[in-house]
Parts: sequence; structure tokens; C-alpha cells
Amino acid sequence: MNIIKILWIDDEVELLKPHIIFLEKKGYEVTTSTNGRDAVELFKDNLYDVVFLDENMPGLSGLETLQMIKTIRSATPIIMITKSEEEYIMEEAIGSKISDYLIKPVNPNQILLSLKKNLDHSRLVSEKSSSSYQREFRNISMELMHANTHEDWLSIYRKLIYWEIKLEEIEDQNLIAILDNQKSEANLLFGKFIEKQYENWIQNPEDSPVLSHQIFRKWVLPEIKSNENILFIVIDNLRFDQWRSFESIVNNHYKIEEEKGFYSILPTATQYARNAIFSGLTPLQMEKQFPEYWKNDTEEGGKNLFEAEFLEEQLKRLRLTIKSSYFKITNQREGKKLVENFKTLKDNKLISIVYNFVDMISHAKTEMEVIKELASNDKAYRSLTKSWFQNSPLLEIIQQAQLAGFKLIITTDHGTINCKNPSKVIGDKQTSLNLRYKTGKSLTFEEKDVYQVKDPKKIELPAINLSSSFIFAKNDYFLAYANNFNYYASYFKNTYQHGGISLEEMIVPFIILNPR
Repeated sequence: MNIIKILWIDDEVELLKPHIIFLEKKGYEVTTSTNGRDAVELFKDNLYDVVFLDENMPGLSGLETLQMIKTIRSATPIIMITKSEEEYIMEEAIGSKISDYLIKPVNPNQILLSLKKNLDHSRLVSEKSSSSYQREFRNISMELMHANTHEDWLSIYRKLIYWEIKLEEIEDQNLIAILDNQKSEANLLFGKFIEKQYENWIQNPEDSPVLSHQIFRKWVLPEIKSNENILFIVIDNLRFDQWRSFESIVNNHYKIEEEKGFYSILPTATQYARNAIFSGLTPLQMEKQFPEYWKNDTEEGGKNLFEAEFLEEQLKRLRLTIKSSYFKITNQREGKKLVENFKTLKDNKLISIVYNFVDMISHAKTEMEVIKELASNDKAYRSLTKSWFQNSPLLEIIQQAQLAGFKLIITTDHGTINCKNPSKVIGDKQTSLNLRYKTGKSLTFEEKDVYQVKDPKKIELPAINLSSSFIFAKNDYFLAYANNFNYYASYFKNTYQHGGISLEEMIVPFIILNPR
């Protein structure tokens, strides 16, 4: 085992002899220096694992010494130990990215704790996380066996996301593999749960979770009726774990008032789920009430061209006479334009924004090899989402909204899943093209892989013709035609798709935030 080397810089180092002896007995090697200039030379010529640094020294001050050390090797942890409790010194030190700040007098155990926190942190966190997940694995397995409500499944999914992110931080591949298997088992059981419950949810809304067409009336409307102006952002294709990836960035500007999840309607596809949010209607109701706005899968033309009109009609039904604006952002230029013009919207009671970039990432992954490389798995997909958000106009819009005092709502229309297993399907030329659901007549398919709805009206979906049915892929299956099956199975394997039934696609975030 390598000996941990400490450089301790303090002009009263002789008073620290008991602490040094204590650390040496624990196996640490301690080098001392009584001034900043000598310490900097020692630091140049030797590799130290950690530096203890006094602030109040003659000659170079602790803060000046800190800056010089950081320019030599910035990654070395610096622990400042000082008599001073002056706030500006703490702020200067913290701003210079010290690892810890201790106030004299300190006892040996404080020193030891700071060392372990900074040098053994990864190992300790890894050991703690591993043992905690092994215990939680059994608890989650029991919950899976007894899950029979939509609340149960929301709770399970949140726990799986938490552990997925936690285990990826410590990079324990064995536990990650176990978690992947547990997620797959969860999705298998979730698919069976949806098969049993979904039609009842649609037919009996009082028994259902909040669904796509209900969130505006149930969750957005109460916020509009409050005194704040509302910025309502729908980030297309955003999963709960992707929200977790950039939550901390949003928290710099907004604090969370409430975080909850709702269930996307089937199909978990943009034309159905997002239109449902803005219209407040099921797809069948949209087709009947607004045939000029609705297009079925096999019809030519864009399927989401009238969200602003749907929203306007919903606001009328809800008897809301407010100043409202709607924007759909599909590229960087449109986002920048909205940033530049945001101040002109400060008197709006409601600003609604659909931001399509996450959807663009997921679809590009199918088509572009470079995106396949960047988003090869869920961890990389989250990382890519975070990187996009940090550099997107959307973050600038949120910053502008904070300055203008807007309350913020972030949500999505549906999630997406990494599809790994092909499932054969046969249909006629009128069959829809989506890989996670199909609608058409005379469909032939693997029954175990899908949820079939023979009468679409029972789940409030329009039918292309009298004999049309819907099938929805479950778990991580994608639907590939029997003709040229091997080609499509290979081409679409490990791509992100949506439209079917999975925890990732159906259980999606809804976050209400207040400006800081």
C-alpha cells in the first residue's frame, strides 16, 4: 500500500508535534514547512497527496501560497487550517477551490476525518454504495412482486434511477449489471401491469394516475391562477434520469417547490402525447372535435403543427382570459432569438415553450454514427443531455425567466428507451412505421412482446379504418418487419425509441420551481 504524503505549512509548526506524531502512527508521512516560499519549492520538487495550509503566516500569506501551489498542481487537495474566522478569508479560500476549511484549535480526529474525506472519499463512498444497494436490491425485488398501483410503480422507478446514477458514479460493473437485470425485470412486470390497468384508466379517470391530457387542467391551471407569471417548458423526450443530469444546473437559478411524475398516454409518441398536453383531450377527442388539426399516422404532413391552436382552445374551455404566448424551438437559431426577445414577454401570464432538442438527439442517434458513439448507453445519453443543456439557449431562457420573476414548470410529453431486442411483425402497406407501436389491420406479431388493443376506441385512440388495431412494444423490444428482418434488427438495435410501454417512456417528470 502506498504511503500517503502530507505537506504541512504553518509558521508555528512546532506546536503541531502531537498532531504529526498521531498521523505518523496512523501510517502517514508528514513533511513540514514554516513559510510559504519554502513550501512552494518543496511542492515543486516533491509529489504530495495532500497539503495542510495555515492562512496567517509571515511573508507569503496562506492565500498567496495557495494560489502558487494551485498553479503547479491544481488537483492536489488543499486543507486550510487557520485561527481566522473572517468571512472574506473563507470565501477567498473556497473560491480558490480548497478541499476543506478547519478552524484552530483542531484535534487529531478532525485532521484524520478531513484526510479520509478527501483522500479515501471515493473508496468509502464506493463501499457504502455497494453495501447499501445490495440491501436495497432485496427491498426493490420485494416491491416488484407486490406492485399493483401506479404510485407503487412511480416509487420503484425513482429508486431504480437513483441507484443507476449512484452505481455509475462508483463504476462497479458487477453491480451495474445486476441493476440492469433488475430494471429489465421491472419493465417486464410493468408491461403486464399496464396491460391490465390501462384501459380502465382511460375509461374511469377517477381510478387513474394523472395522464398527459390531464396535466394542464390538474397541475398547470392552479399555478396560472396564482399571482406568479408562468414559464411552462415541455422538453420533448425527457426522461426522469435525464432531468436528474441537469437538475443541479437549474437549481442555481430556481429552487424546486414540487417534483412529481405523471403517466404518458399510449402511444408514447409526440403526435399523441404532446398534442394531448396542449389540447387537454384524448387523441380520439382531438380527431372528433378538431379534424382540421388532427392527422392519423398514415396521413401525409406534420402531426404536431397545431399545438398553439390546441392550447388556445383549451384556455377558452377553462375560461382563462390571459396574455399567453407559445413557442416551438427546433434549432439553436430559434432558441437564441427567443433569448433576445424574452424581455418583451415579461407581462405574459403564461409563456409555453416546446423544446425539441432532446428528441433531435435521440433520433439522430439512430441515423448518425457519431451520435451512436456519444450516446452508446444510458449513462452517456444522460451526459450528452447535460452537455447540451449547459450550452443551450434553453438555459439562457431560464436565466432570463428567473430575472423576470417567472415561476417555472419543466415537464415532457414522453420518455424513450434504449431498444435492444427485435420482435417480428407483419403488416400491410397502410401499417404505421413507428418501431415501438404499430397501427393497421391484419397485424401479425409475437404476442408475448406486445400489448394489443383490438378496438382503439376503448383507449381513446382513433382508428385508421374499421378493422385497425394497435400494438405496443413492451420492455426493450422494437418492432421489425419480417421482410429483411436481420438488416433492421441490426440497424436499430441499441437505438433510442419511443411509442411503447416501459418505465422510461411512460413515467415522466413534472417539476414546479420558484426563482431564487
